[in-house]
Amino acid sequence: MSSHTLYVDGLPSPRRYWSMATTMMVIAICVLDSTIVSVALPSIARHFEASAASAIWIVNSYQIAILIAILPLASLAEIVGYRRVSQAGLILFTIASLACTFAHSLLELTMARALQGLGAAGIMSVNAALVRLTYPANMLGRATGINAMVAAVAATAGPSAGAAVLAIADWRWLFAINVPIGILAAVIAQFSLPYTERAQRSLDYLSVTLHIVTFGLLIVGLQSLAHEDARLGAALQIAAACAFGLLLIRREIDRPAPLVPFDLMHLPIFSLSLAISLCSFFAQMAAFVALPFEIQRLGRSVVATGLLMTAWPIAVAFAAPIAGRLADRYSAAILSGVGLVALSAGLALLAHLPEHGTAWDLIWRMALCGVGFGFFQAPNNRTLLSSAPRARSGAAAGMLSTVRSLGHASGAAIVALLFSAHPAAGTKIALTIAAAMTLLAALLSLLRLRTPPSHSRSPCAFSSRVES
Repeated sequence: MSSHTLYVDGLPSPRRYWSMATTMMVIAICVLDSTIVSVALPSIARHFEASAASAIWIVNSYQIAILIAILPLASLAEIVGYRRVSQAGLILFTIASLACTFAHSLLELTMARALQGLGAAGIMSVNAALVRLTYPANMLGRATGINAMVAAVAATAGPSAGAAVLAIADWRWLFAINVPIGILAAVIAQFSLPYTERAQRSLDYLSVTLHIVTFGLLIVGLQSLAHEDARLGAALQIAAACAFGLLLIRREIDRPAPLVPFDLMHLPIFSLSLAISLCSFFAQMAAFVALPFEIQRLGRSVVATGLLMTAWPIAVAFAAPIAGRLADRYSAAILSGVGLVALSAGLALLAHLPEHGTAWDLIWRMALCGVGFGFFQAPNNRTLLSSAPRARSGAAAGMLSTVRSLGHASGAAIVALLFSAHPAAGTKIALTIAAAMTLLAALLSLLRLRTPPSHSRSPCAFSSRVES
């Protein structure tokens, strides 16, 4: 049978396992690169004789490029094929990693990181959609659980892996290690990733431009809120983002397959799942930004803080595959709801951490948060992806990644504001707000019990051509 065959309900084995290995490998390096560089920022700043504020753009340029490019690339993927966008993103990511390795200035490194972010956006924009098309529908929960586990392990390993590399080699090796992994993944992807339907439409370049301006201004504005002397400019940037966002909505709202998937947002189950993701990722980032300050305030070292915080993602790595398997048989509304209640309880307990508590007092609270997050994420992602028609899998996957990035950006910005306004109590307030947001998300999840499932159009009832 031709490798170009279009499979309606997942790939046959063993090709399915090779495809899943590819999607796991590429999402791992994308997530890893968002965290592994952080520990090297002081070393990089010293190498280029730059300020700490300038060095932070090595991280920011990567994150901003991902956010502004995900939805346009998800829309492009529906036109040219998911595997093509994923493979192009992987090639760009690998080349940009090589450029980072040989950068001669901070500006060159920052530009190479932005290109790396564009490559990562190509991968992340379709990764969940490729997972959906790789596994049969009755195994989708298991697949999303495995994907969530890989992302959690990569997030956990980032700082530790970065520290280990820096202990024996130059910071440039943090980027160089991506090159052989990228080449290997590209080779496997060539024969394993599924071929998909291609939509009969062209990319709307005006909508793409409005999207880039809207989200670029929004993220830069949110990040600028952390600096007291830049808040007026930040407010103007956010206001301009809102204005361009309104223009984007007016242009896109009635289109049959819009860049921002308003057509999918008309599905109550999809919109609820998105709102739950936004609240939960906001809470996660608020906790991750605030907790190191609280832990170190209680007398722990930087190294001890990092080790103690790994209890959360390690718990996610254990819980997500279990929750994913259960989601194939039981209600995702209940599984996610229970998980979010556990996450909310864990955050509230962290907000009231005893002044003279032991390491165990912190670890079990962090683990409770991680278990709760794992039980939310895999079932919620399964529901969100399966609620979209097969032909709009790319848009659903892109929107999921966009909401995750927005939640992270807004969570970090709110914590920065709280630290400025309430230096002594900022951490406790941030964790309390995060607990409230996850409790709201739990209530939204339970609302899905009364929401009828979407009735996706048949894949065959879609005018398309098979990717070649």
